[in-house]
Amino acid sequence: MARKGKATAQVEEQEPAEGVETPEDEAIQEGRAWYVIHTYSGYENKVRTNLEHRIQTMDAKDKIFRVVIPTEDEIEIRDGQRRTVARKIFPGYVLVQMIELREDDVDSSQAWFVVRNTPGVTGFVGSGTRPVPLEPPEVKRILRQMRVEAPKVKVGFVVGQSVRIVDGPFQDFVGQVDDINLEKGKVKVLVSFFGRETPVELDFLQVERL
Repeated sequence: MARKGKATAQVEEQEPAEGVETPEDEAIQEGRAWYVIHTYSGYENKVRTNLEHRIQTMDAKDKIFRVVIPTEDEIEIRDGQRRTVARKIFPGYVLVQMIELREDDVDSSQAWFVVRNTPGVTGFVGSGTRPVPLEPPEVKRILRQMRVEAPKVKVGFVVGQSVRIVDGPFQDFVGQVDDINLEKGKVKVLVSFFGRETPVELDFLQVERL
């Protein structure tokens, strides 16, 4: 079904079959919880590297288990090229699976110290100064979103915008975007041909923004 407007494909999440254990189920374990840490914008990858290094050097592998930057694949159309890029779902945030943080617990205090004092980390997400873990359903939803097979499509033009056709029999014609079909990867462009506007269906790679 064609969809007009800014082009960002939405992929429906499919629930796993009942009784089938998924990687998301394995990510939920007793005594462990997922917390969200805030980072300086653009420093998510460096924070993950720094934190993983600190986990090793401070012997915290039995307290901090996974460091995840939620991303999803996105197909980007730019300069006539189609490329797949990893887009951060929550820019400025990193997920950390660690032991449940409890007051007056030595292991909890050490785990908190390792994460909180990692360069680039500005703090835990929570209520006041107390970190609040994510609910298991939310963790599963985020992890499932990361492994959706069909990537989203990001197109650099919208309905009503003027574009130039760069390939095919109408090459070098200038027209206006009339419709965008994300499922088929097609765009309908209105071009002036023999004194009248004619709709031409093209692949995303056959047009470029003016």
